[in-house]
Amino acid sequence: MRIVFLSTLSLTYASFIGRVYPLSGALRRMGHDVQIVTLHHDWPGRTWVEQVYGEVPIHYVGPMHVRGLGDERRQLRGTALLWAAATATVQLTRYALRLPADLFHVWKPHPFNGLAGLIAARLRGRPVVVDCDDYEAESSRFSGRGQQRVVRVFEDGLPRRTGAATANTRFWTERLVHTLRLPPERVAYLPNGVDPARFAPPAPGVVERLRQELGLADRAVVVYVGILSRIGHPLDLLLEAFALVAQALPQAHLLWVGGGEDGVTLRKRAVEMGLGARMTFAGLVPPEEVAAYYRLGSCAVDPVRDDVHARARCPLKVLESMACGVPVVTGDVGDRRELLGGGQAGMLVRPGDAAALAGGIQELLSDAERQRVLGLAARREVERYRWDRLAVDVERFYRQLTANRGL
Repeated sequence: MRIVFLSTLSLTYASFIGRVYPLSGALRRMGHDVQIVTLHHDWPGRTWVEQVYGEVPIHYVGPMHVRGLGDERRQLRGTALLWAAATATVQLTRYALRLPADLFHVWKPHPFNGLAGLIAARLRGRPVVVDCDDYEAESSRFSGRGQQRVVRVFEDGLPRRTGAATANTRFWTERLVHTLRLPPERVAYLPNGVDPARFAPPAPGVVERLRQELGLADRAVVVYVGILSRIGHPLDLLLEAFALVAQALPQAHLLWVGGGEDGVTLRKRAVEMGLGARMTFAGLVPPEEVAAYYRLGSCAVDPVRDDVHARARCPLKVLESMACGVPVVTGDVGDRRELLGGGQAGMLVRPGDAAALAGGIQELLSDAERQRVLGLAARREVERYRWDRLAVDVERFYRQLTANRGL
């Protein structure tokens, strides 16, 4: 089967490297011709537009809605955003019409790739699937009502227009069927997964060398891996919780791995709270090195509140920490209990409660045997979320859609 993925993110973004790319690789290993058409965070300041990453052809064809990476990441606004939107939509559509395809899969219901998918599907008579990931219409990123309306039109309208969707959470599965009225057989639950090769144990000595380089010897390390942005990520909750942990456990240390527009603010706030010496900001690291950073931790952390953001998101950081055998502390909201095997492969606490989050972290840091037991359970549970297994379900869903079209 020839499949074209239409995305809006570059390879360095978590949902691309953790969802779009590994699924495309798994499908290619099953014999399908999968190509990714997407956007880049540094357009047009690049001299190439196409590459093969691993085994997957990736076509970078236009600008993202943001510029830069890590702490330099900035949202485009005004005329710059309008230019990016027009350029991206035209280029995504051109490539979608040019590449051979039996099916189009739109990753996130955004205007740029959504319009490209609809146009290409209509002109070529091919089915199109939209992947519903997060719920951005309610995001604090969009302060204006006009922006929120546009986002909601696409998040609600695209699945209705395509008539077929994948959903990364039970929240989205239920919303697609019961609110947007898609037939249940045209909705596939597709949680995030892990690529075992990417999270295999690093070479001997790598983790210990990294520990020495970061000055983490003799520290009880809590690891946060993710974007440093308060849009949909309650990092203030983590700061408040860790302040409580630091009071109780002098050896506790918080390692931040990742970058984002709030990185500078977080560093400043940590100093103001007297936590500067108790935290290390590692910055953005290459995807192939993330597994080593997870393994620096006695536990990992996924701070969440009980809100629509948490219910609509399938947290990669939970699955990735499980794959590394590092127990995670997170709020009991959304699909997290299911991901953690009913709560047997991680520590679930009351969401949005800094004291509860601190208590869970303290419990793990103080109990090496508990860490070991949860880490072993995490490795067992995460086997259900290997991309080579999830790809089998996706292939079945694709074949059902193309069979209905007589392709």
